[in-house]
Amino acid sequence: MPQPSRLGVATRAALSQGGDLARNIAAFAPRPAQQDLSVAIADAFEARSTLLAEAGTGTGKTFAYLVPALLSGLKTIVSTGTRALQDQLYHRDLPRVRDALGVGLKTALLKGRANYLCKYRTEQAKGEPRFTSRDYAAQFQRIVSWSGRTRMGDLAELDGLPEDSPLLPMVTSTAENCLGSECPMFGDCFVVQARQRAQAADLVVVNHHLLLADLALKQEGFGEILPGAQAFVVDEAHQLPDLASQFFGEAISARPLVELARDALAECKSVSGSLASVQTPSRDLEQAVRGLRAAMDELPVRATRRRAAEVLAVEAAFDTLDAALGAMHKTLEPLRGAAPGFDSCHARAKDFQTKLRRWRGGPPPVAAVVEPIEEDDDFAPPRRVVAVEAIAEPVEALADEPAEDEAEQPPAAPDTSVLWYELTARGFRLARTPLDVAAPLAEHRERSRAAWIFTSATLAVGGRFEHYATKLGLVEPTTLLAPSPFDWAEQALLYLPRGLPDPAVRHYNESMVDRLRPVLEASGGRAFVLFASHRALREAAELLRDGPWPLFVQGEAPRHVLLERFRASGNGVLLGAASFREGVDVAGEALSVVVIDKLPFAAPDDPVFEARLDAIRRGGGNPFRDEQLPQAVIALKQGAGRLIRSETDRGVLVLCDPRLLSKSYGKTFLDSLPPLPRTRQVEDVGRFFAGEPLVLESATSASSDDDYYYQ
Repeated sequence: MPQPSRLGVATRAALSQGGDLARNIAAFAPRPAQQDLSVAIADAFEARSTLLAEAGTGTGKTFAYLVPALLSGLKTIVSTGTRALQDQLYHRDLPRVRDALGVGLKTALLKGRANYLCKYRTEQAKGEPRFTSRDYAAQFQRIVSWSGRTRMGDLAELDGLPEDSPLLPMVTSTAENCLGSECPMFGDCFVVQARQRAQAADLVVVNHHLLLADLALKQEGFGEILPGAQAFVVDEAHQLPDLASQFFGEAISARPLVELARDALAECKSVSGSLASVQTPSRDLEQAVRGLRAAMDELPVRATRRRAAEVLAVEAAFDTLDAALGAMHKTLEPLRGAAPGFDSCHARAKDFQTKLRRWRGGPPPVAAVVEPIEEDDDFAPPRRVVAVEAIAEPVEALADEPAEDEAEQPPAAPDTSVLWYELTARGFRLARTPLDVAAPLAEHRERSRAAWIFTSATLAVGGRFEHYATKLGLVEPTTLLAPSPFDWAEQALLYLPRGLPDPAVRHYNESMVDRLRPVLEASGGRAFVLFASHRALREAAELLRDGPWPLFVQGEAPRHVLLERFRASGNGVLLGAASFREGVDVAGEALSVVVIDKLPFAAPDDPVFEARLDAIRRGGGNPFRDEQLPQAVIALKQGAGRLIRSETDRGVLVLCDPRLLSKSYGKTFLDSLPPLPRTRQVEDVGRFFAGEPLVLESATSASSDDDYYYQ
């Protein structure tokens, strides 16, 4: 076994009994798995190498990477999954570890520009008759009042401001509408100030959206910071590949188009006489956006470009939008020099029109049919035949004809991307998504010459990392499985109900709820019930309305409100879908049961996912084994991870899907979970909650239908 680096030795000492953290943080308890993880991270820092590390729940991975990051002295970027985790890490965890170690390194928090107040746009919004209610007008005045007091300009400082507030686009900037150094308030810009703090810091906390935006050159304000970093720590790293496909792709959506029309009108206040020419094209653009959304009403919520082209009214609405963008661009041409805002709007109109035409007018699509797996029907979940389309040549070639000196260059590698759209209640998004981001991620990683740490509670499938490593473009990386320190034999029980039908049958939900009721009676509620679909969630909600437990149903209130009410109830039952599988932390007795209705295979109507499966097949792979199964295993681990959050938690995990035992792939799911004792007897659930001892017998095989079995 290789000797740990000097940084590794110092790291283990800091995390050991009698070390800096144990002496200076009251609640800290040394954990061997945490120390092993931290040493592996320290060694990767020293060698500027790459590490994939799965850290089971309770390992303490945040401290495990903060200690070597702070002791190394390297310029380090730490990226988290969400802005909420980013704030928690920067404001709570980082100061505790830094103070315990006694290091004086500079740290900074950096978010994307949409999180910071834009003083210029806020001034532009004053006096505008754009508020649809008195509440919004009052909220805007509250923002204006706060803007005079804040030092950082971070909108997270404003309690009670909804993340989807329609006021936010009015008081923040985007990469498209930011005026940059031409802005009259550039010297007081909160984004510029945040960037400067980050450039001067030794450790910078960002989120995945900001990290990927910079890697994909989306100009989110990170600029010169990434190239100088010597180490990157990517926490909640399981989210990275799917997020990367968004950032290395391209999209155009309804809201920025409407903002362009309104911003052009707002600029007229500073240029006399301009309103007469700008008013009509601005109105026409906003009407064209609304008209396109209305025309798309008869389409599925998510589908391919090919599907949208089948409706003549939609194609006509695209033509109208294209013409409106062209008219806006032409109108703003003579006004470009009159104000920086007009110049920005002129460029945005051209950019949006180019993206729209690229999305509409790609090369002839490559049709492909996703067929059921032939070699082992028992090895695949139910699927349907779906047509998908992909771009079979570089997207850049769609914009313009090559210049003469470029024409003789060798062709670029094919960009197999999928063109698709998505509808929201009042908007739309037209997207090009690459099916494989391994190459650009690997290129950026190699160019950085930095240490890269990818860690999460859910990276491995059956104890192996190949699935995730392939998505990142890694060949034989260093890996580590750091086990959870929890006493699973005492703290948890896995219950697999008997007698459930195949999940595809119509009465599956009723059968599942019937077997769930005695579990809820034994636990006194205190349960999350997680569903693979919103339809199943709604059906189960109706079946459980008559229960004695307070029922909290996703969609009936915002997620954070549901969680607050669930915690306060003490005996509630919360019904949720995919968004409740991760990023939700309910420690203690309030959550004592997690139920998962079906194995979380991805929906078969996702156009990007279907195109990815077809690309795997065309490459000679097995779509189910190489993509569907690993994704579902990681999603299941995320959901199961909601149950035990601390050393004092106790609870029952209920996995209802009978395919865990009837299908050969079920063993992969079970082998990927922590070593929970297992039972098929509902009476054991009652004994568990009563604190009675359980005697669980061992099964001879994973497909056994014995009453008990134990791993």
